[in-house]
Amino acid sequence: MSTTRPYSPGDRGPESEAAVADAPAPAATPESGGRQVRRLSLNGASGVVPLSRDFTREALHAWGWLPAASADRRAAAEDVLLVVSELVTNACLHAEGPEELWLSCDGKVLRVQVSDRGAGHPAPRTPHRAGRPGGHGMFIVQRLCLDWGVMRTPGASGKTVWAELGAPG
Repeated sequence: MSTTRPYSPGDRGPESEAAVADAPAPAATPESGGRQVRRLSLNGASGVVPLSRDFTREALHAWGWLPAASADRRAAAEDVLLVVSELVTNACLHAEGPEELWLSCDGKVLRVQVSDRGAGHPAPRTPHRAGRPGGHGMFIVQRLCLDWGVMRTPGASGKTVWAELGAPG
């Protein structure tokens, strides 16, 4: 798991505005090889964690992750919802609030991106102490994800924290 790479190996980097504009039509599915992208503005919204979970759940239904046909598929969808909750919560607690949630899926990997205005750098608490309250968010993200990291735009405030999870088999 990495917090130093701006994006994962083999990835083309962050989704850009152009990528959203060029995203496949809604009829395309990740299983058919199309890359699905959804984004939700959270700037100024209230109840952003449940809002983000509901938005993600809708995307998982549209992309065929839900309803889950097996325990493994159900667990994969729950992992995605937990990662979204943790990243959005961290932006609320440590980064002046989230601005946007991006989800993209190509059938093999689902990528979650949460942008915020904060200057800090998230990191799992080391050493992780399971019995202590708080500080478990990035540890959970690190354990559940294939990879994760932080992207910054030079000269701009804020950052985007991204995480990638494998699609259920």
